[in-house]
Amino acid sequence: MRRITFLRTLIAGAGVLLGAAAQAQAPTEVSFYYPVAVGGPIAKIIDGFAADFMKEHPSIKVTPIYAGTYQETIVKALTAHKSGTPPVTSVLLSTDMFTLIDEDAIVPIDGFVKSAADKAWLAGFYKAFMLNSQTGGKTWGVPFQRSTVVMYWNKQLFKEAGLDPDKPPATWAELKDMAGKLTKKDAAGKVTQYGVQIPSSGFPYWLFQTLTTTNDAILANDTGTAVRFDDPKVIEALQFWVDLGKAGVHPQGVVEWGTTPKDFFEKKAAIIFTTTGNLTNIRKNAGFDFGVAMIPGNKRKGSPTGGGNFYVFKKSTPAQQQAAFQFIQWITQPERAAQWSIDTGYVAVSAAAYATAALKKYGSEFPPALVARDQLPVSVAEFSTHDNQRVTKALNDGLQAALTGTKSAEQAMKDAQREADRLLRGYK
Repeated sequence: MRRITFLRTLIAGAGVLLGAAAQAQAPTEVSFYYPVAVGGPIAKIIDGFAADFMKEHPSIKVTPIYAGTYQETIVKALTAHKSGTPPVTSVLLSTDMFTLIDEDAIVPIDGFVKSAADKAWLAGFYKAFMLNSQTGGKTWGVPFQRSTVVMYWNKQLFKEAGLDPDKPPATWAELKDMAGKLTKKDAAGKVTQYGVQIPSSGFPYWLFQTLTTTNDAILANDTGTAVRFDDPKVIEALQFWVDLGKAGVHPQGVVEWGTTPKDFFEKKAAIIFTTTGNLTNIRKNAGFDFGVAMIPGNKRKGSPTGGGNFYVFKKSTPAQQQAAFQFIQWITQPERAAQWSIDTGYVAVSAAAYATAALKKYGSEFPPALVARDQLPVSVAEFSTHDNQRVTKALNDGLQAALTGTKSAEQAMKDAQREADRLLRGYK
């Protein structure tokens, strides 16, 4: 009887030891929300990155979860945060920073940055991208899927219009003049090809910033507590956009974000403004010679930055947070940032990435890939405030009201200012 009891004790003890060993060997789980629909080339690239990281870090399991659009992804991430089961990390818009801080959903990155190598890594990102990644002396987001707005033009259509195909418009005045020469109508007087197209759905505020920035106006303060929609320079920028439509060189009303590249491919628009993140798509699908240039200036040159940052969620365990930081640091190393830029068209997030052999070669063979980078020294922070979604909606609604002709540019911006002031009152 004693022997049986002894054996049972030994077996139980061995079970505890085996369980503890298994527990010690179980990989740290990192759930990773990524803003794209399931499938497609981007998802394959992200899956490849996750697989390569896990090969090098067998103690960490990274699970990408494709969560839809940026807007759908932040809703899912915050819903999961409130229910106590958030992702460990997520790529969300850089402009979501204030919202995520206000929801107490994320932790600062600074707490993980300990060694000299860590500090050098964090200091290596382009300063323009850190404008939407840091506030209050802390770093909350790590630049990854970042962009600026650039101008694409169809060189073939420039030639047909008697314009120099290698000289795109550099100023507002040149843009309006060239757009007039590039606009075509059929026998019935209907426009078949617009000179210029700037989308006003999806991210109207962001495309609007290409006009406010170049008119030397900034839409929000650094702390996200005040906006300047009723600044005369902002109203002037909106009036310029409205006037392009009234002149018949730009589509009137709301122009769809998603169909703008297609309109470019189909020669329905000779010049378009869109993200540099569309560069690979346009290179693959445009059946003609095209150019890429900085946004035309008025009082100055410039563009807002855009795109997504990595964030680390607060309700994950310290081990998960540390594992997420390792993954974020790994995926943003120069060689991978360079490959990501080549594969997608997004801007590589550090000067070190542009110094890699791969990106140097790509840039020399395809110079348009360097335009967004070269625009960074004159780029500004993407519009972002506290209560960002509602404040941005007030601005977007105002822009669309002016573009559809239901309000004057001045009235639209004054109404948007009034609503934003009401929403931001509690944050001042």
